[in-house]
Amino acid sequence: HPPQVGLLAEPHHLGTYIAFGNETNGSPDFFVLTNGHTVNHIVNGKVKWSWTSEDKGSLVTYSNLITTSQSIYVIGLAKSFASYTLHVTTLSPVTGEVISTSHIPSSISNGLTDFIVLDQAASRPHIVWVENNNLQFLELSPTLQKKPSFPKDKLFTKISDVGLGTRGLFVALKEDGTGHIMAINSGFMESIKEFESSAHSESATESLYAGGLDKNETPYVARVYWSHALRLVSVELYAPYHGGGQGLLSGFSFAFDTYQHGVVSHVTFDAANPQPYQVIGRIAITTSTGSIQLWQQDTRQWTREEGLADINAVQFVELPEKLADKSERSEGSFGRFERQLRDAKDFPKYLMRFVKRFATGAYESVTSPASAHAATTGIPSRDTFGFRQLIVAATTHGKVYGIDSSNGKIIWSRILGLGSKAEDGAKIVPIEKKLFVVKTVGDVDGNAEVSGPGVPEVVLVGKRGATTGNLLYHFNALTGEDVMSSKKSSNLRLLQGTEVADSVIDAYCLNAEDKGKVVVVLDSEMKVHLYPDTTTSRALFSSYISSFAVPIRLSDATQGQYRVVGHQITASTGLSKKPEFSAYPTWTLSLPEGEDIQSIVPSTGGPVASIGKVLGNRTTLYKYLNQRMFILLTEPHSRSSVVASSASSSNHKTVCGLYLVDSLKGSIVYKTKLPVSSTGSCDVKAVLTENWLVYHYYDDEYRGTGQAKGYRIVSVELYEGKQPDDKIRSSDMTSYSDKNLDITAYAQSFVYLHGVTAIATTSTKFGITSKDIIVANTNNKIQSLSRRLLNPRRPIGRKPTTEEIEEQLVQYDPLLPDDPRRVISHRYVVANTRQIITSPALLESTSLVFAYGLDLFLTRVAPSSTFDVLNENFNKMQLVLTVSGLAVAILITKPMVHRKRLKEKWYQ
Repeated sequence: HPPQVGLLAEPHHLGTYIAFGNETNGSPDFFVLTNGHTVNHIVNGKVKWSWTSEDKGSLVTYSNLITTSQSIYVIGLAKSFASYTLHVTTLSPVTGEVISTSHIPSSISNGLTDFIVLDQAASRPHIVWVENNNLQFLELSPTLQKKPSFPKDKLFTKISDVGLGTRGLFVALKEDGTGHIMAINSGFMESIKEFESSAHSESATESLYAGGLDKNETPYVARVYWSHALRLVSVELYAPYHGGGQGLLSGFSFAFDTYQHGVVSHVTFDAANPQPYQVIGRIAITTSTGSIQLWQQDTRQWTREEGLADINAVQFVELPEKLADKSERSEGSFGRFERQLRDAKDFPKYLMRFVKRFATGAYESVTSPASAHAATTGIPSRDTFGFRQLIVAATTHGKVYGIDSSNGKIIWSRILGLGSKAEDGAKIVPIEKKLFVVKTVGDVDGNAEVSGPGVPEVVLVGKRGATTGNLLYHFNALTGEDVMSSKKSSNLRLLQGTEVADSVIDAYCLNAEDKGKVVVVLDSEMKVHLYPDTTTSRALFSSYISSFAVPIRLSDATQGQYRVVGHQITASTGLSKKPEFSAYPTWTLSLPEGEDIQSIVPSTGGPVASIGKVLGNRTTLYKYLNQRMFILLTEPHSRSSVVASSASSSNHKTVCGLYLVDSLKGSIVYKTKLPVSSTGSCDVKAVLTENWLVYHYYDDEYRGTGQAKGYRIVSVELYEGKQPDDKIRSSDMTSYSDKNLDITAYAQSFVYLHGVTAIATTSTKFGITSKDIIVANTNNKIQSLSRRLLNPRRPIGRKPTTEEIEEQLVQYDPLLPDDPRRVISHRYVVANTRQIITSPALLESTSLVFAYGLDLFLTRVAPSSTFDVLNENFNKMQLVLTVSGLAVAILITKPMVHRKRLKEKWYQ
């Protein structure tokens, strides 16, 4: 069915199911349940028949299918006043006609968790459910004439489907947590095994249950739990049909690192029975931090950190040059002298390597893998060109990773602690994009006594999921060591956070260059919290509050919409006689009727190498450099009703909006309207750097002028004044100047062949290199788009003039070529990219690009080629020989010239 008529359910898989039938001509046919009320029989890729319930899901939502040779059982829940009632419909597998439909006498409180379906191969299928702490089951028949039954011991509170429904096995739990393996045979249900010591206890966690098979398809049931006493994960395996038919119980434990991987969340396993009374288990687990591990008995086979598929905050961190270890930094003068004497024995080898390298030119090149430097142990250090950096990434699972950019290996990982107000079941979720580098390799102040001079540090803002409260985490970027707990001489293995506010609206990092960095947190009461909260930080922030403007997305309760309100900071002296900061509103941006705020996109910072562009006629276009600008994206209000409203009303047309707004005053610098797609979405991706705005959208309107439906990329450049050579000094101008909006915008649209999921610009150390646009498209590729192609001043319908050729302008072509040479992901498929970030290398020509989503991908690009290094084909040997020959010639001719001059003086 079309996506727009899909059922929006929680959980997302509710109302969907697939069951396989018999093979037809070597191809299996299958039955598909969708939207909770429609069943399709599909044979060889074609729908043979389709059935839809009469109420179309308004009363009954189906969730399961069972196929037999006689009928198809469609099982679901019917809504009632205080609970749910089981409902079953049987269909003919040949025609899809209804054989019977019936409510099952039942009262289910917890929906999907209180009933399971057992699709038994040897006998008819059954439904099992819990009603008022009593276990009941029903044998299904095509006519649905059977009545519910009870086991002898029916007092159970929970049931668990362990995947052995075809064997008639499942697990039921008593009120005290004791687990029983239940079996249905010949219409009777009984407990065939009670797991001893599985009741709730302070010595162990709640048990997880799973089912598995061996190669002979013999069933097993496993109980997995964490033992607080042993600090191990314990596994009990029970084989009901081994041990001479009496059942066989075996077990083992393995050393699971809960400080690195959290707690075990899910379990599955298989088993082997090499000897009559021996069972070997192989167990796969997922953890609360997103890790997946495979264990065979007590030996770990492998670990995958799949939690990295859920990154929501990431930063590049520049690595320092190779540092001495802590023992070397702490040694005295005499100890340093002894170490230098020991190292002197390696000087001849170093001298020989230097001579060989100088003679052969075997220096490191830009194409040399940065991973060669990753082989060294200890604290990571940078390579010659700064290609090797550290990627600090925080995931929604409450874990932070330090990843080596040269090879993708995880150097360290830490779990975020819950803080002093922790509650059971709580989890820290890092706030999206609120990860700040507060100390770089060039800084020597701050916390140098903890991590050493030139060791970078990072601050992360996280929200406690189960309760109110937000925390700041301050840690060493190279090792993951907790800076705050290090000050307290603590050996805690979790990152310890500092409570900052109950509810955080936003957080920023004030970078005062050589004066230091301060993390600024704004809470729901518009109070400002500084980290570190010191006299120096307060004085530094006080000197910047006049230019510190904060656009905040607030809810308007009267209109049911969001609005953007600009705030500025004021300082006051409280009872503690120290400055206290708070935000007050200064402006409100009024949007057109029917528009609502979708997102706020800040501009991309970085150094500006040039304030203007010199044209071919020697005039200059001066860039509009307003560092306070941000992008505001809007969408139609009540987006879910866009499709219906657009069909019923032709006078009011819904649109998406894009605005460039000055955050200090609220002035709109640039705006445009974009069409809404047929699904009612505004999937606009935009990026702003310096005076250049690039955005991508889908245009589904056909205008009849040669423009077809498709994706568009629009490039906009903003310049000062109304004509070349007009200069208003926008970078230094106040927002309240009457000339602040005296600008000229050049815009041009291009056709792009793919949808875009993320967009960013390259960044370099000094901003001299031309910037490229990096996009992740729906074709699972990462592509680089040259600024030369996206220049909005390209001549249209004619060849460029001599002056335009001098500017390197080419004739306008509406189609951006899908050049495989611009695909920087090469042969790799980079799936579901959500965000792209870039970082400068030490080489001005090169930028690092990191894309993350379901996959992680890193590469480096040189938009203007590698102009700052010699070509690898440069003849270094010829240069060395030439210089050496000149040196020898000088040595030979110098005495000859000296004798000649002396002889001339004697004969003068």
